[in-house]
Amino acid sequence: QVHVVESGGGLVQPGGSLRLSCAASRSNISLAIVGWFRQAPGKRRESVALFADGGRTNYADSVKGRFTVSRDNAKNTVYLQMNNLKLEDTAVYFCTVGGVWGQGTQVTVSS
Repeated sequence: QVHVVESGGGLVQPGGSLRLSCAASRSNISLAIVGWFRQAPGKRRESVALFADGGRTNYADSVKGRFTVSRDNAKNTVYLQMNNLKLEDTAVYFCTVGGVWGQGTQVTVSS
């Protein structure tokens, strides 16, 4: 059974940065659709950044220019570099690899 574990969340001030990691217990993540989603309190889960077919990346308009998704296929790990964080980025961030979801990691942006 494949597992996905996120890490790297925390409390950060507006304008700060965090890097989230997503480790998958499967190989060949380059063959899977992987991405990051988030869910804020009282809101629906939304897509943040995705690796789509052919290696293209898609970002939500709200994070373009601030967030960067990357992956290390040798380590079966996906990253989300988040810069210039805003209050509205506060949410639980989830990773998905080939349809398998992690438990999420909390990101709180607060002054």
